[in-house]
Amino acid sequence: MAKDLFSSHPPFTPPTTEEDRLFWLRLIRSPRVGPTTFHRLMAEHGTAQAALDALPAIARAAGVDSYTPCPRATAEAEIELARGKGARMLCYGTDAYPHSLASLSDAPPVLWCMGQRGAILRPMVALVGARNASSLGTRMARMLAEGLGQAGYTIVSGLARGIDSAAHQASLKTGTIAVMGGGVDVIYPAENAVLAAAIADQGLRVSEQPMSLHPQARHFPPRNRIISGLSLAVVVVEAAEKSGTLITARDALDQGREIMAVPGHPVDGRAGGCNQLIRDGATLVRNVEDVLRVLHRLHPQSPPAPAEHTAPTPRATTPPEGLHQRILDLLGPSPVAEDQLIRDLSLSAALISPALVLLELHGSVRRHPGGLVSRA
Repeated sequence: MAKDLFSSHPPFTPPTTEEDRLFWLRLIRSPRVGPTTFHRLMAEHGTAQAALDALPAIARAAGVDSYTPCPRATAEAEIELARGKGARMLCYGTDAYPHSLASLSDAPPVLWCMGQRGAILRPMVALVGARNASSLGTRMARMLAEGLGQAGYTIVSGLARGIDSAAHQASLKTGTIAVMGGGVDVIYPAENAVLAAAIADQGLRVSEQPMSLHPQARHFPPRNRIISGLSLAVVVVEAAEKSGTLITARDALDQGREIMAVPGHPVDGRAGGCNQLIRDGATLVRNVEDVLRVLHRLHPQSPPAPAEHTAPTPRATTPPEGLHQRILDLLGPSPVAEDQLIRDLSLSAALISPALVLLELHGSVRRHPGGLVSRA
């Protein structure tokens, strides 16, 4: 590893100008740069422009000779498209960025927003559940969303059919946020076009994905971490034992959020995930009062300050011989916590974190929500 790739630790600088925001967008849109690597690069180099300048050398050190960061024209085109569709960029570290989301290690560096940003300034609760929701489940979602909205909470969900749609519809007047799997301007499923337009008018639609990106299955797990990351708690209304809704619940647990679930009949497949969550310790929800009691116990007197990306502890300039291969030997296809990897290697985070960045840029390592890594 070249000595000067990770030797300078200027202070983290949030964007303040249009040019700054352009560099931020270019950095997060560059190949193999996800949110965790973005924050790491910003901690090392201070500005997105400096990180972009350093990326080709970092990639060469990782064995990638033809690496090209996101071109300026590509980012300019995305910004122009967003401007034409009325979307606004929200950047990590700025005053408008939600404090709850900023506390995540993999917080989205950039969010595109369409609608009224006032909804994101109030305390938020996620309501998620089955797409093939029952009539009873849909009514329960509406009741909870209405009650929580009247109590002063913004409802966060994923604009999917079923429980998500019912929760958004019931909280339009009091405040709702739809976290999109694709671009903030791409409505999925298409049947929710009218609801999505109403949310943009009365609530807020957000996405970390590029404008006009059509969502694929791989985009929804990262989307789920934003739903839970925005929220004080996640309430699950109907979910199968193996469903995307439980991914949101797992993300919430990793993020230290409260999990609540509405129980269902044991023979109803749509209740299996909720019953499993309750068995494993989630709060059982019968009505909105059950949710409010938990929220009152949490009593967040003030939102947490955004996590500071300060300069890491000075590190050794040369990594141990064969460190990259040792990391790959320990990793497999199942994600493990980066902290566990550090313990297994008996080395400092200051040595392992830059090595993981190089391996990610090389395509050998994949990042996952919750600070997890796996071998690609």
